[in-house]
Amino acid sequence: MNDIFIALIIGIVAGIIDVIPMLIQKLDKFTNLSAFTHWVVLGLIIPFVNWNIEPWLKGLIIGEMAIIPIIFMVFSNDKKAIIPIIAMSAILGIGVALAGARFIG
Repeated sequence: MNDIFIALIIGIVAGIIDVIPMLIQKLDKFTNLSAFTHWVVLGLIIPFVNWNIEPWLKGLIIGEMAIIPIIFMVFSNDKKAIIPIIAMSAILGIGVALAGARFIG
């Protein structure tokens, strides 16, 4: 149970980091809530995926795979947002995986 709590904290921190620029841009609350929830859930998934690869690579792959449906939704409304979304997903995916490897093992 302790590992799940730590993973939840990791996801919450990642969600906050992702939402801060969105709040600055004054995006709507549902977009912010969606992004925050996305990272809370990935915080509960990424640390427990057991692939025999480096944690940073695992986080990068899972973070980018998980963002694909969001990219499809955003693409029709704001093509310029795709690159920042992909970049933030890569950074946070790697961060979640490294934090998971460090604090959960």
